[in-house]
Amino acid sequence: MYLSYQKQQVLSQLLATLAETQTEKDLRNRIGDPLLKLLDADYYASYVWEPEHKRFGRCVSLNMSDDTLASYDAYYRHVDGLTPLMARKHTTTLVNQVVPQAELAKTEFFNDFLQRDGLYWGLNLYMWQAQSNVGDVRIWRNRHRPAFDAQEASMLELIRPALGIALHRARSAPAAQDGASHAAPACHSSQELALARLSRRERQVALMAAKGLPDKTIARNLDIGFTTVRTHLGQVYRKLGVDNRVMLAGALNRLDPGSQSE
Repeated sequence: MYLSYQKQQVLSQLLATLAETQTEKDLRNRIGDPLLKLLDADYYASYVWEPEHKRFGRCVSLNMSDDTLASYDAYYRHVDGLTPLMARKHTTTLVNQVVPQAELAKTEFFNDFLQRDGLYWGLNLYMWQAQSNVGDVRIWRNRHRPAFDAQEASMLELIRPALGIALHRARSAPAAQDGASHAAPACHSSQELALARLSRRERQVALMAAKGLPDKTIARNLDIGFTTVRTHLGQVYRKLGVDNRVMLAGALNRLDPGSQSE
């Protein structure tokens, strides 16, 4: 399997994230962005099976609208013939290996749910510990991209052991079960998820930039290069969906009150 230098860096970042002690919610939030980069994908969603409600819940996602995700819980989970089939697989699986694309494209679930946000080619991994589902990752591309292939499935399969261990460990973290007992959907806003996905360095740069510090001062304070600051700041803007320092300060204050006093 060949990985470019950039993807090797993403994979290294992803494995480092999986090695950290964190809650299950934070873990599933943080792995979405590197998975999309590693797999050249467009959409990410992750659920955990809630046996008390007999449904997949505690959703986190990237690039899917909140309205679409809410409609899944309200209706489309009842006509979803794909997920139960995929969930039986304990290894990384291409969606079209389970349901041929031509057959999937005929279903209400595909046309009225998946295609609302443009999901077309799918690659899923459901993680199990004994008989308990500890989380999943559902990766999708839009229809203008090529279908996932065996090499991309192998890349996701490569991290499966580390991901399973990390999810199992995270379930015992103090805040891991926050919201688990509620029947209401638990999908979080894209900015909330983006804040959780900021790396430690990106967060440091974001906080200093939000306080009005120039890039050169941030570089000096953190002992990093000026261009590195610009790179981190560009990533922060992209993840939080803001365009300047004023918007950044507002987003940080709204999503994490008190952060600017750190």
